[in-house]
Amino acid sequence: MAGTILTLAQQKGGSGKTTLAAHLAVALMRKRHAVALLDTDPQGSLGEWFEARERTFGEENAGLTFKTASGWGARREARGLKRDHGFVVVDTPPKSDLEARPAIEAADLVLVPVQPTPVDLWATDPTLELIAKEDAEGLLVVNRALKRASLTAEMLGRMDQLGHRVAKTTLGNRVAFAAAMGEGRTVSETQPSSLAAGEVDALVKEIVKLAQALGKQR
Repeated sequence: MAGTILTLAQQKGGSGKTTLAAHLAVALMRKRHAVALLDTDPQGSLGEWFEARERTFGEENAGLTFKTASGWGARREARGLKRDHGFVVVDTPPKSDLEARPAIEAADLVLVPVQPTPVDLWATDPTLELIAKEDAEGLLVVNRALKRASLTAEMLGRMDQLGHRVAKTTLGNRVAFAAAMGEGRTVSETQPSSLAAGEVDALVKEIVKLAQALGKQR
């Protein structure tokens, strides 16, 4: 399969976008895909995580290619990385459609993390409008799901009506995700048998399957 660009986009801050980007990249790497991370967020949180990863594993053993880009350079960088990697995972800044647009335009699939609350779902509308405007393929991912299963189920029902794909896998609001990030790791490495790691693995399988289907359509 040709390389796939996965762009994580969400104009609402606090959605867990960067944490999800790192976890997906490592999970894909552990499935023997060549993976590149591209950070287009000026805050540089993904870059800080990658530096922590290099300190933990050593620069030669981080297992991932890491690059940064800004503005329209993100589109060129993502497409360049795609030539040599099975997956390119792109993290974008919140609150800026101008900065996110090039990464969305380059994407084979745009992942939109959403916390399952009415406020978070309302705030997702600008991101979905941008995806539609760029004629991109989108996948809504419920992230940081609350223990109130009834609310999560209600939000999933509303998301199904938005005209975009919704991932079957949901990620729980678990401390393990943030704890692993502080070490430059992910839950797939720190707690491989945990529920959190199982959720990430299931989501990755779903994304790979969808990417393969979209690749056949191109």
